[in-house]
Amino acid sequence: MAEGSRAGRPAASGPAAGDPVVDDTARDAEADDDDADDDDRPHPSDAPAGTSVPGVAVLALLSLAWLAAMLWSTREAIHSAEVGITAISLSAFALPGVISAALVAGTAFALFGVDLLGSRVRDRATLRFLAATGTGLLIGLAAAVAVNLTYADTATTNVIAGTTVAAAIIGGAVAGARSAPVVGAVVASALGVLIFVVAFSRARDPLFDLFGAGDTQESLVNAAKWVSRTESLLAGLVAGLLAFAYLTWARRRAARRDPAAPTLRWPAYLLAGAGPGLFLLLTEVIIRVGGHSLLDLAGALSEADSVAQTMLGTSRVDNGIWVLFVGALSTLIAFGRTLGPSAQDDEPADEEVPAGAAR
Repeated sequence: MAEGSRAGRPAASGPAAGDPVVDDTARDAEADDDDADDDDRPHPSDAPAGTSVPGVAVLALLSLAWLAAMLWSTREAIHSAEVGITAISLSAFALPGVISAALVAGTAFALFGVDLLGSRVRDRATLRFLAATGTGLLIGLAAAVAVNLTYADTATTNVIAGTTVAAAIIGGAVAGARSAPVVGAVVASALGVLIFVVAFSRARDPLFDLFGAGDTQESLVNAAKWVSRTESLLAGLVAGLLAFAYLTWARRRAARRDPAAPTLRWPAYLLAGAGPGLFLLLTEVIIRVGGHSLLDLAGALSEADSVAQTMLGTSRVDNGIWVLFVGALSTLIAFGRTLGPSAQDDEPADEEVPAGAAR
């Protein structure tokens, strides 16, 4: 009876005869190794944000062409002066254009150099920073050699050459930042602002008449103030729209290459829009630190020159602040218009069921 009861019971679960015996410990160890390999394997979402810099070669060439144009126009202005005093004044007037161009060129070529070196350098912060700074130094040295070979041997030549090297090195250091698309957007928008400012000079005379410039000194000062504000406002709009357009291009390009790539959020757009204004303010710092001897020489020529240099410096600072805030605001507004409704707004609200309704 006992044997019959034992026979009626279900057989205990276990490996059937002839089946291979699997060691659970070994299987768990293999699973842990696979998980560790997956953790060590790079994921698309972990890729640095600086891996996609569209049009970096074009930006580098355009910025180099702009730097060459600024150096050539400054040389022509200095050589056209018949008196050394006039040459000093013209050099001080042209120095901001050369320094801003060197800053943009150093940044653009540093981005291009890091991009050429590949991901081994691009994905390591220290190597990326050293490579970018070194590339900026090369651009600065090339510009300094061009200044010393083509400019007249005056007291202002070494100041222009040395300050240009410093600006290019600082631009290279800026290019060592992790988020290269944001730096590329800053370069593109800053270059657009510099070109716009030069093109806007043709419209200053009609604007002076429009804002009521007359024969009195007060009317001329008021008209100049409004012309400067108009220029700064339009330059800020140019900076913001160009920065937004570049980051949009970079985002779409990165999404085509890797749909899982991380997207840039609003702080990146804010920084890109404010970047040209920051570049203008950084240019003013470089001028006042590296080119203070030239500014002092120009200001010591006469009382009128001293007042002019002070007013020009104040105007450049005001222009940089306007471009910074207007560029940042316009970029954020453009970015905000691309955002769709949130997921919670798309979900229909749950219908309330009356208490007496059948369930």
